[in-house]
Amino acid sequence: MSEHTIDANRHHFTRTLPFGAQMIGAERARFRLWAPSRDTVALEIDGQPARAMTAGAGGWFEIETDCQPGARYQYRFDESLVVPDPASRFQPDDVHGPSVVVDPTSYHWQHPEWHGLPWEETVLYELHAGACGGYRGVMEKLPALRALGVTAVELMPLNDFPGARNWGYDGVLPFAPDATYGSPDELKALIDTAHGLGMMVFLDVVYNHFGPDGNYLHAYAEPFFKAGTHTPWGPAIDFDRPEVRDFFFENALYWLMEYRFDGLRLDAVHAIDNDGWLRELSERVQSSVEDGRHVHLVLENERNTSSLLVQHFQAQWSDDAHNTMHVLLTGETESYYEAFAEQPLHKLARVLGEGFVYQGQASPIHDGETRGEPSASLPPTAFVFFLQNHDQVGNRAFGERLRLLTNDDALRAATALMLLSPQIPMLFMGEENGAREPFFFFTGYSGELADAVREGRRKEFAKFAAFNDEARREEIPDPNAESTFERSRPRFVPADAVAQATGTPTDDDAQAWLAFYRDALAVRHQHVIPGLHGGAQPLGAEVFAASDADPRAGAIIARWRLGTGAILTIAVNLSADDVAAPAVLATPIYQVPAQAGAALAAGRVAAHSCVVTLEKLAGDAARTTEPPQ
Repeated sequence: MSEHTIDANRHHFTRTLPFGAQMIGAERARFRLWAPSRDTVALEIDGQPARAMTAGAGGWFEIETDCQPGARYQYRFDESLVVPDPASRFQPDDVHGPSVVVDPTSYHWQHPEWHGLPWEETVLYELHAGACGGYRGVMEKLPALRALGVTAVELMPLNDFPGARNWGYDGVLPFAPDATYGSPDELKALIDTAHGLGMMVFLDVVYNHFGPDGNYLHAYAEPFFKAGTHTPWGPAIDFDRPEVRDFFFENALYWLMEYRFDGLRLDAVHAIDNDGWLRELSERVQSSVEDGRHVHLVLENERNTSSLLVQHFQAQWSDDAHNTMHVLLTGETESYYEAFAEQPLHKLARVLGEGFVYQGQASPIHDGETRGEPSASLPPTAFVFFLQNHDQVGNRAFGERLRLLTNDDALRAATALMLLSPQIPMLFMGEENGAREPFFFFTGYSGELADAVREGRRKEFAKFAAFNDEARREEIPDPNAESTFERSRPRFVPADAVAQATGTPTDDDAQAWLAFYRDALAVRHQHVIPGLHGGAQPLGAEVFAASDADPRAGAIIARWRLGTGAILTIAVNLSADDVAAPAVLATPIYQVPAQAGAALAAGRVAAHSCVVTLEKLAGDAARTTEPPQ
């Protein structure tokens, strides 16, 4: 029976799992494993002789024995098969090595009273812990991110993966934070430090598949997978089976209750293909967390299932917003961008006014099948708006960021729209510095699997015009090369004051981008977020086209009524020419470039501009913030 315990002084948090290794005394532990494909299982601790586990009903095996925290253990089925615990809490010797018995009470929480932040106050910052120097490296960057205006750090998946490098989506042990980033207590210290700074921490979790190396479940729990059903990454997990459902329910609650994460982002839930399980997950979380605590669940869902966002999930990553903006900024229309190539300005207007582009329409990249459900009734905060993330940068052949694909003026206008719309903004590590360095797809495989991953990735790009030539595909970096990972580390630039105090050389370009993000987010915190608490209602988004010949040329003016009653208006033009539009006379609270507000008052949306106005209630103070030029 699982349960959550908090000590009397509220400095220790433990999620007692119904499986795996659990301390049940100072020097005694219980071990429990589901192995329905086997008749016998033995437990080995610290190389001592194996001890037979007791078989129970439904394929469960259990044993209680003397054991201390830190002991290494594994399960033996026969002479040739010894495996780690699928619910291992720590794997210091990687996915094929023994598991470690962990005492969750070893960490003394400094901020146990933290209850999170309302979702409306979220400004997300996605990062890869390994590329940022592990848990300690991320911890060191938190004060600068807080000063920037970020309120929530989102960590790419941490569950144990094979090798020293991985994006995290090839994990095979969902309860074990990868040892290459630090210890479990160091991860808790990172989260605790963020809470002390008033910041939330989210974790990206992968429940739709296991990675190709280190997953032993097939050998002893074959019913874990749905026979004959496959995902793009391998056999489908059987979420209709109670043992499987509970395994992942417990994983979510483990991260939220024992590690005190403030939210989870569920990767590619369309591949789970079980909305009933998703709804039950949400209900279990809501009924388990402490009263008054803010915990947020966010989806990645290609199906645009709006009904999941009504009461069960806080928001969904808006690929529709990203893909539309990417077409407008870069002109790229290959692969999945094809679905956003026609009338991209009108699609962006739909994003701002209704949430999803695809709300039941036929999709040209899904063989004409319909995609999505109506979303206009959802609040803008049900959508996470981003211009870059690990997928959209890293799944490019050469990992180019937007600064290499569009001009800076257009990018600033697009970024201002993202940061100041009522939707929830998300930054990708390094973009606040105007990063130009790549972010590649990287892994740490060896042998035949490394060859297969390298060659498979290069073949993926053969369908793109730029990679028809095999010699060109050979230039794509090897995901397994350490240099590919090292080149993906973001360059973090300290703010001017810090640079001067530490004698760090000043990077004028990076400082200008930092100031731009900081100023825009300051306006969001002062003017936009207060109006989101009572709910924001879209009032429509209108397209004003400058050219019938160029579908990317034109402007959009979008409006929302905020919870305060004030009217937020954003006029954006990502093209190189001014566009005639109805004059907006309200005083801008933000504008880029500096004279864009005057142009809008004269009936023009200036080229490469974004102007934000707020018609406030009587007595509500106004302020104009202009980014550095």
